[in-house]
Amino acid sequence: MKAGVVLFSALALFLLMGAVFTQRPRPKKPTRRPPTSRKPAPQPAVPAVPEPQEPTDFPPPILGPPSIFPDCPRECSCSPSYPNSLNCENRNIRVIPIIPSRTHYLYLQNNYISEVTAESFVNASDVRWINLANNRIHRIDKEVFKKIPSLLYLYAHHNHLKEVPSGLPASLEQLRLSRNRISKIPAGAFSKMGNLTLLDLYHNQLSDNDLGKNIFKDLSALMQLNLANNVLKKMPAGIPSGLIQLFLDRNRIDDIPRDYFQGFSHLAFVRLNYNQLSDKGVPKNVFNITTLLDLQLAHNQLASVPRFNGHLEHLHLNHNSIESINGTLLCPYSLQALESDNSVVPRLRYLRLDGNHLSPPIPLDVIMCFRHLHSIVI
Repeated sequence: MKAGVVLFSALALFLLMGAVFTQRPRPKKPTRRPPTSRKPAPQPAVPAVPEPQEPTDFPPPILGPPSIFPDCPRECSCSPSYPNSLNCENRNIRVIPIIPSRTHYLYLQNNYISEVTAESFVNASDVRWINLANNRIHRIDKEVFKKIPSLLYLYAHHNHLKEVPSGLPASLEQLRLSRNRISKIPAGAFSKMGNLTLLDLYHNQLSDNDLGKNIFKDLSALMQLNLANNVLKKMPAGIPSGLIQLFLDRNRIDDIPRDYFQGFSHLAFVRLNYNQLSDKGVPKNVFNITTLLDLQLAHNQLASVPRFNGHLEHLHLNHNSIESINGTLLCPYSLQALESDNSVVPRLRYLRLDGNHLSPPIPLDVIMCFRHLHSIVI
């Protein structure tokens, strides 16, 4: 009887548990929402971002190290060992900072400067040397030079200048403006610049019309003039008579006036490589001047060797159209004079004739005349 009760209780418990499990709801599978033809609500218009004011390829400025000088601009370096120097080169600078009054030497090369204004130089009256090379400068305010009246050296090569800056100080001794886009020299740009010794206008866009007769008249101390790699067709006029070095390579010059070099008292170096000179445009004795030491006429159209003075030491005639050399005609002195007086032996030491229509051997009369010749390239 007791065992039956136990069995009955176990059976009832089993049935009750089964009922509980069968009543637990199963999770329903998600049903896909039916497609609707309603379009999404329009999004509010986003205002256009304005274009940046400067090219985005400019890297950020590089700040200099902490300085003991409170007036040292953050973009620059001020060394205690050189308190008169302000080093702002290679700093990605766009605008020239305020220059401290103690500055004599200012280095601003290899930056992204586009304009030079007077505000930066309000306290910089003692600046002597400025290097602005390799920037993007298209304008130098003439008021700048009123702030720095004692400037001696201005290096502004490899920029975007289209004309020689105006208002240059009379104190200037060296002006380097090569590799710009200069096609204009304003009237009076070089007036009262009697201290200028070096003028470098290499690789610009200057033509004959841009070089008036009086452009260089006030440059009485000029020693080196570089007008190479422009678009000149004529020899520049009005060159100061005390000039020592004249560089006119890579122009389109095809004619030299007969007496062009006669007024020069110290001219020692003349370079006319890569022009269009032929025998027709080169008078025979045009280079026969006593002061000339180095004459370069390579890559022209010469068919004969022009006469030169016995003081000449280096002569470059390579890559012309020369077919023969007559040592007797070329020698500045007669062979009889050379035999009787060794003091008149020509001083030519270096002669280039390669790239012509010549072949060895070197004529004997050339060797007999130019006894100091150490190197000849043929």
